[in-house]
Amino acid sequence: MSQQGGRPTGHEDDWWGQLYGDFTEDTGPTVAPDSLDDRFASAAGAVNQPAAAGVSGAGAPGTGAAVPSPRADTDAAPGRSTFPPGLPKPPGFTVEPPPEPAPPPRPLDYVGDGPPTYAAEPTTLPPADPDDLDDLVADTVLDGARYGACTLRAVSLRGDSARYRGEPRRDCLLTARFGTGDQALVLVAMATGARATPGAHRAAAEACHWIGRAVGRSQPKLAQDIRAARRGDLKSGLHRLTDRSLGKLRASAAEQGIEPEEYAATLRCLLLPADPECRTRVFFGVGPGGLFRLRDGEWQDIEPRVTDATGEPVVGFGSLPAETPEGDRLTMDLGITTPPSPYDPAPEPPREPFRFRASVARPGDALLMCTGGLADPLRGEPELAAHLTGRWSAAEPPGLAEFLADTQVRVKGYADDRTAAAVWEA
Repeated sequence: MSQQGGRPTGHEDDWWGQLYGDFTEDTGPTVAPDSLDDRFASAAGAVNQPAAAGVSGAGAPGTGAAVPSPRADTDAAPGRSTFPPGLPKPPGFTVEPPPEPAPPPRPLDYVGDGPPTYAAEPTTLPPADPDDLDDLVADTVLDGARYGACTLRAVSLRGDSARYRGEPRRDCLLTARFGTGDQALVLVAMATGARATPGAHRAAAEACHWIGRAVGRSQPKLAQDIRAARRGDLKSGLHRLTDRSLGKLRASAAEQGIEPEEYAATLRCLLLPADPECRTRVFFGVGPGGLFRLRDGEWQDIEPRVTDATGEPVVGFGSLPAETPEGDRLTMDLGITTPPSPYDPAPEPPREPFRFRASVARPGDALLMCTGGLADPLRGEPELAAHLTGRWSAAEPPGLAEFLADTQVRVKGYADDRTAAAVWEA
């Protein structure tokens, strides 16, 4: 039977044996010398290198094919030579070791006099309700954009303590563009829910969404006021929008039958015009956090002080006229009434003072708005401020991954959520 499984054919169809038998003449030992020098000379001829005189080449004894002489590299150290890779090295050759690669810089994990208490990476996921999966909050949110003369980077990440305990991130981040062309406005809103309350993450999300809707609907007027530098109009208008948005949190708390303090949030916002000719940057909000400016290699804490933030009461929240004789509350538009509140007593405005700042950016500035999770260690740990100064003073702003790595550098004793938005001016 043949190797293919067919019937015998009178002479064996032994193609397998012809290929792999041990009697073929083109394999096995040869009559030519087969020393190490012969093999080297043969290989040298194959790569078109001259052989040294007096050494026979493979298959042609006495032809004078020479072994190549040591070749000194111009950049090699004295007394050392390189040799073609993969070929046997004749006696006396020394091989130049390959240069050791320089290490890549290792990301900085923490600053300060010791490592933080908790692990650097997420540990436990928050519990999930199968019937309310929309309530889940991602551990980290990262975003960015470039409009006009500025580049935006924004991040919100769960704190070390929440990661360890399996609690959801209490911070919420919203980045949105309203309008088109040079009239567009970019809004960055961040909120932090009340500590140790089960619905903190929901309250923060509602605060961001409500202020987003209010700013989006007012975008044409806000864009005009920013371009015209109408600081007074901007302050009063944004104060009204903020009070309305946070007032709805108190109304939502009443609907849930809980105390207003259990369903509350801080709110910090930044408005950036898309017009490259307009460098006005508007900050507003309620509650603690941080507003910093990196200029000429130095950090400036430009958070509006409470004494600067308080001012005349906003119409509809303490100033007169606030209500009609029939009890309808007036809005800022004056003459447009709204129905009486269904809640008794009506939701009060936030007790925290309103904070506002409008400033003109300079080329090379970096503006940082953040929640207390980053503001507190930035104020309390000089090494963190120095590290971010070196990282963010470059000619080009960091990419998204670099910005994330920078903002998650940890400091012992500070384990809250961190939400930050930074703007680099071209």
